[in-house]
Amino acid sequence: MCGIIGIVGKSEVASALYDALTVLQHRGQDAAGIATTDGSRLRLHKGGGLVRDVFQREQMLGLRGRIGIGHCRYPTAGSEGAGEAQPLYVNSPYGIALAHNGNLVNTDTLRREMFEDDRRHINTDSDSEILLNVLAHEIQIQDRLALTADNLFKAVAGVHRRCIGGYAVVAVVLGYGILAFRDPHGIRPLVLGERDTAEGKEYAVASESVALDILGFRLLRDVAPGEAVLITLDGQVYARQCAEPARHAPCIFEYVYLARPDSMIEDVSVYKARLRMGEKLAAKILRLRPDHGIDAVIPIPDTSRTAASSLAQALGVPMREGFVKNRYIGRTFIMPGQSERVKSVRRKLNAIGLEFRKKNVLLVDDSIVRGTTSKQIIQMAREAGAKSVYFASAAPPVRHPNIYGIDMPAAAELVAHGHSEAEIEKLLGADWLVYQDLDDLVAAVAEGNDNLVEFDTSCFSGEYVTGVEATYLDQLEFARSDEAKSRRRQPG
Repeated sequence: MCGIIGIVGKSEVASALYDALTVLQHRGQDAAGIATTDGSRLRLHKGGGLVRDVFQREQMLGLRGRIGIGHCRYPTAGSEGAGEAQPLYVNSPYGIALAHNGNLVNTDTLRREMFEDDRRHINTDSDSEILLNVLAHEIQIQDRLALTADNLFKAVAGVHRRCIGGYAVVAVVLGYGILAFRDPHGIRPLVLGERDTAEGKEYAVASESVALDILGFRLLRDVAPGEAVLITLDGQVYARQCAEPARHAPCIFEYVYLARPDSMIEDVSVYKARLRMGEKLAAKILRLRPDHGIDAVIPIPDTSRTAASSLAQALGVPMREGFVKNRYIGRTFIMPGQSERVKSVRRKLNAIGLEFRKKNVLLVDDSIVRGTTSKQIIQMAREAGAKSVYFASAAPPVRHPNIYGIDMPAAAELVAHGHSEAEIEKLLGADWLVYQDLDDLVAAVAEGNDNLVEFDTSCFSGEYVTGVEATYLDQLEFARSDEAKSRRRQPG
């Protein structure tokens, strides 16, 4: 759930990279970094915190160059310290800086190969460092006398053969340009754009099209699954399919929660996909409870607002803004520790009593993960005077961890894991709970693009498109538990 951006421009790009990261900030609030180059020297600044906090005027003035990449991160297991902030850099061969969104699932094997076969030392627990070193090694074994597009594409093919997981990558190869590529299944998103200037065309690659919009780039297309795009120092663009054909299965959770509604992913409007989610959820409510008695539909800010609006319209019920959000509080989904998440809900939302008093209200959220936030919000609605509190999720029950770059909690900490919907309803304290059906969610997104026939729905279905070893899931269960994260945060 990180945000990445890369630009090959005709003038200085640091300020454009900064602006792009600010609109990708929803993808990660833990750390940020920018690397730029004038062709021969790399300039890098990164640190923990929001983009606006990491970069001050002094740092921005030092990031000289018309080529660069940027990254904003939220912490995943193994990538939680300031030392793992990206972009990451290796000086051999040529000098490579890399920013990565996603997660590899065969890191133990790769780490062993790095040491025993490639003679490279991995200094952190970050899979991004492993991916960087795999790319560096694959470039190094090409013809050293001729760093060509063909050699770089062969190196990416080597990365695809070795690395398993979901990943989107932008990398600066010093003296050559920006190399961008996406995993063979296209799990994590990556788009390509261009803009015209007086000096010629400029190109950008980013996690979401909204980053291109803010900079005035035209969205050309998505980078295809398994494809690599090379943008050279002089602005030439080369592209090649570098992986064997695989099941194209983009992450459906991007449309549910991660992406901004004003983004396009796989030629599908995230906004329209969420409208369709609301319509399909309304149809289910009308099937189950035609005499629902709902007085008002109230979205839980902000990602559920789009689905709630179409749901309310389909039900013929007014939508009301019942909660006011403090926009200076981060997303509770990525808050460290259960107690911190509970406290942050009350700091984040305040109920407008007039919209709840003596009413049967339907609260709508994009999804329910731990259930901590949902339970607190339902209680807030009751305290505000609601007669009955119904709860609707625009996504199906989240019963399994995501292993492709979304740091969902350990399975045991997911409220839906091992529980029926009736049991979850009781745990949350709702008078009625309704989830989106998985088939309806898939249909809501796929309707925007006839070529999309499959998605990664692993957090709902438990089916992992790349395959996964049971031992990996066991290790992940431990690494992602709140207890384990608490121990890692303790000094010493």
